[in-house]
Amino acid sequence: MSEWLYEEGIGENRAILVEGNDIIEAAIELPGELRAGAVQPARLTKIWVPGRRGLASLDAGGEALVEPLPAGLTEGAVLHAEIVREPIPEPGRPKRARVRATDAPLREGASLAQRIGRFVRPTAAGADRFEQAGWSELLEQAMNREIPFAGGALRMSVTPAMTLFDVDGGLPPAELARAGAAAAARAIRRLGIGGSIGIDLPTLPGKAERQAAAAEIDAWLPPPFERTAVNGFGFLQIVRRRERPSLPELLQADPAGAAARALLRRAERAPGSGPVTIEAAPAVIARIEGESDWRERLRRLAGAELVLRAEAALPISGGHVQRSHS
Repeated sequence: MSEWLYEEGIGENRAILVEGNDIIEAAIELPGELRAGAVQPARLTKIWVPGRRGLASLDAGGEALVEPLPAGLTEGAVLHAEIVREPIPEPGRPKRARVRATDAPLREGASLAQRIGRFVRPTAAGADRFEQAGWSELLEQAMNREIPFAGGALRMSVTPAMTLFDVDGGLPPAELARAGAAAAARAIRRLGIGGSIGIDLPTLPGKAERQAAAAEIDAWLPPPFERTAVNGFGFLQIVRRRERPSLPELLQADPAGAAARALLRRAERAPGSGPVTIEAAPAVIARIEGESDWRERLRRLAGAELVLRAEAALPISGGHVQRSHS
């Protein structure tokens, strides 16, 4: 039986769908960000393709791609813009939000808690059910892009065009293709990956072998999605609806922030009664120092002072949390 677990953490809200002790789906919500489904006031600033595409300035801040563009809408016009896809962080130039003009009244988009519906809210004093299900391992996979499975591993590459999975391992090709396809399907769901997705499987000369690998996608990835057949070179493409950034996109866009929030979560649950000490890379410490709300909330939750120590020898993901028992 599966159930959603939900936490309102410092700097982020998080949720996991667990089945047994495994994470089936996961999501992170950063407060204050645009949400899919929201209707925001906006002004059309530029028409790129008449009747098809334009650029709008949102009253909440930022620009958005308007598509389709209603006929008769001129530059400077005010409109209600429904967020169809949230902004997508990318190296260099992030993808703008995508909106459509609507007559609907202004509204906020559904929060993470509203999207998942019924959930369990674990207490900080109880067993850490997120960690029991593999939360830290999930974050590591999203950041490091290496996802092991029995008999092999996936190497994930997030590009502006698509998310790519390369399947590698020591199993016979047909067996490795089936295992790799199943692992990729599970990873796509678990990491919330949408849009265009490519899976590079071992080369399979036989049609039956290629069909068996593709069947693993259908078995493990819930609809709706579209996919191609596995071609003679072992490549398969999937297209899923994309409303928001995937976990890899979200975390890789701000590694220091992601590491800081993960350390603060550990600090919330650190046993003891004395000061809480966080040692981390300078960039991570600087991020915590720059967020007074994060520090104040941790002080309230821990009932103790926070000590921050920058250690230049530590990698971004190599921070420590300590607490004295005095």
